[in-house]
Amino acid sequence: MSYQYTVAERFMRYVQVDTQSDPEATCFPSTEKQKDLSKILAEELKAIGLSDVDMDEYGYVYATIPSTTDKNVPVICYCSHMDTAPDCSGKVVKPILHANYQGQDIVLPDDTTQVITTTKYPYLKERIGDDIITASGLTLLGADDKAGVAIIMDLVNYLTQHPEIKHGKIRVLFTPDEEVGRGVEKVDMKKLGAEFGYTLDGGERGALEGESFSADGAVAVIHGISAHPGYAKGKLVSAIKIAGEFIDALPKTSWSPETTEGRQGYIHPMAIDGQIEKTTVKFIIRDFETALLKEHENRLEAILQETVAKYPGARYEFTVHEQYRNMMDILKDLPHVMDYANEAMLRAGVQPEQHLIRGGTDGSRLSFMGMPCPNIFTGEMAIHSKHEYVSVQDMQKAVDTLVQLAQVWEEKS
Repeated sequence: MSYQYTVAERFMRYVQVDTQSDPEATCFPSTEKQKDLSKILAEELKAIGLSDVDMDEYGYVYATIPSTTDKNVPVICYCSHMDTAPDCSGKVVKPILHANYQGQDIVLPDDTTQVITTTKYPYLKERIGDDIITASGLTLLGADDKAGVAIIMDLVNYLTQHPEIKHGKIRVLFTPDEEVGRGVEKVDMKKLGAEFGYTLDGGERGALEGESFSADGAVAVIHGISAHPGYAKGKLVSAIKIAGEFIDALPKTSWSPETTEGRQGYIHPMAIDGQIEKTTVKFIIRDFETALLKEHENRLEAILQETVAKYPGARYEFTVHEQYRNMMDILKDLPHVMDYANEAMLRAGVQPEQHLIRGGTDGSRLSFMGMPCPNIFTGEMAIHSKHEYVSVQDMQKAVDTLVQLAQVWEEKS
């Protein structure tokens, strides 16, 4: 489509706003600074011409692109998250545009030991000739998921300028705290009022994701017996040492994030907090088959039980809590939601490829909250790291895809 895209300019502005979320916080959003971007987006949506713009107390931004058709079209939602990952600093991000990239190593100027190469990131070879945006070497870039935010904002701008394009009512949703697993915790589904949705939080051009992990969390609490170390013989039972032995008893060549890929599930010790009397180990448990989570949990508890049993007087507690479920459990009964996205990509000149998400997105939980919600590409790559990059042309193709997708829904209704 012939259109003066605004996605790159918007993206480079948005990444300069520090929106890092905090996994240890109990408030919502987990950091107040996320609302700085919420306010900017709300104001820009109003400036573009949308009247139905609402930023709530939690930092969610809701908006409506009004329908341009007489048809009764299901309301669809385009959604992205505003926060950046706690894994890497998001403070004072300095985006750099590398125009007409030709495959060379990209040395990041603020830390020249940070080098982005096609050897480490083969997808870059497919983006020769594109304009690549990186950070400067001291921070992540924030393409996850400010690329998605900028794509949706550019879509709003485009459709507002082209009222002749036929589409149904479209709801826009920007969320905080996705990176800490709480992104849709406070979303008002009734206010959102959408029947189907698409998150913009995928990677390579053409990626369409309708299947995520199912996820649980588990907590193992080991109780030992404290005694004065000078007089501890036959009395002291160290919960710290039991926890160490328990973790050491986990398989070394399988069943972990670092040894699995594709459809393989895993368990992963995420945090440990230990004293002699009581040591806590927190795990995440992941699999594409929801039923297999229970098998992983039983196996993990059996290893724990066997380890603790070696130490008279020690005992344990093992608890499991649900985190999110595989969106395919919902989407498998609604194939048109994925089919329409495939069709939209083809119309936009993009070859669709169905990918698995070895993780979760806001869409995983939204699908179970009544809004089936696959995930569409943005171009974000090497996420959560100082090497994060995005192709401007990938973002533009995502804008094209969303324009086509809105039209597909209208035509098929």
